[in-house]
Amino acid sequence: MNTNATNTESKLVAARQTPLRQRYLKEPEAAWIRDEARAVMGSSADPFHSEIEPANNAGKRWSLGIHQAVGGYHDAPNPGDLLAASLAACLHSTTRMIAQWLEIELADVEVIVGAECDARGTLMVDSSVPVGFQRMDCNVWLQIATRTDEKRLKALMVRSEACCVVMQTLRGGVDVKTLWHIEQETSHA
Repeated sequence: MNTNATNTESKLVAARQTPLRQRYLKEPEAAWIRDEARAVMGSSADPFHSEIEPANNAGKRWSLGIHQAVGGYHDAPNPGDLLAASLAACLHSTTRMIAQWLEIELADVEVIVGAECDARGTLMVDSSVPVGFQRMDCNVWLQIATRTDEKRLKALMVRSEACCVVMQTLRGGVDVKTLWHIEQETSHA
């Protein structure tokens, strides 16, 4: 094991985040970010398939399929899979960053997120069933590389959840606005 590389990696979070923390204390408006993605029809007129393109993905698109519970083929990641993946990715990264701040050496981290939805709501089968996921669960497996006291481990768990943007967004809800931009073909009568 290269000790210099390990020492550099263990200080990576502090090196990257300390200047940001200092800047955001002086310029709170600089802390505002915007993430973005778009979905497009792609090459298929089939409403059960489309493509998505995250803004920072160098123009590469990912295939998207719809869950079989609402008529799709479930042959590609569906929006629920992407929501679960978003939460898993955010909690995974946040846990690793918090561990570095707390000087807890992790050997491995795995996060698995499950989301459960009653499809009757979205298919308008039963108006008493809400549209959306009714339950989500996160399972986090940590392998700690060196003996760590319970107080720091508890701080890691609490702070990781508290600082996970996606988790806190889901738990607190967020105001979502929709703007529709409609173009119609003109008929040639």
